[in-house]
Amino acid sequence: MKNTPTLELADVKQIAAAAEAEALANKWAVSVAIVDAGGHLLWLQRLDGAAPISAQIAPAKAHTAALGRRESKVYEDMINGGRQSFLSAPGLSGLLEGGVPIVKDGQHIGAVGVSGVKSAEDAQIARAGIAALGL
Repeated sequence: MKNTPTLELADVKQIAAAAEAEALANKWAVSVAIVDAGGHLLWLQRLDGAAPISAQIAPAKAHTAALGRRESKVYEDMINGGRQSFLSAPGLSGLLEGGVPIVKDGQHIGAVGVSGVKSAEDAQIARAGIAALGL
């Protein structure tokens, strides 16, 4: 039997604060979603000025990164590379860059999804949030 670390509310708040700080420092209006290892939503924050649709896309990106245990960009790259069949993958709708898994000691414990600016910038914000945990 393995012991797996889990995200606690304090961790989620720390990730959210760091992601928000990164977005605000760059004047980016985004939504930030944090999910657990099963893709269940733990946090959703829509910054002032963020498009309403971003509050739907960010959780989808996080969910995809958590369940796939890889960045959501991997799926976007596969689709752009001609693997159109991934558009029909069950349960995955955030097949765009901006979903980043949270990994501690080799264990996937959740993910952060960001939406609202260019996809690479969304991922930058997600990584900044995760970096606050010092993993």
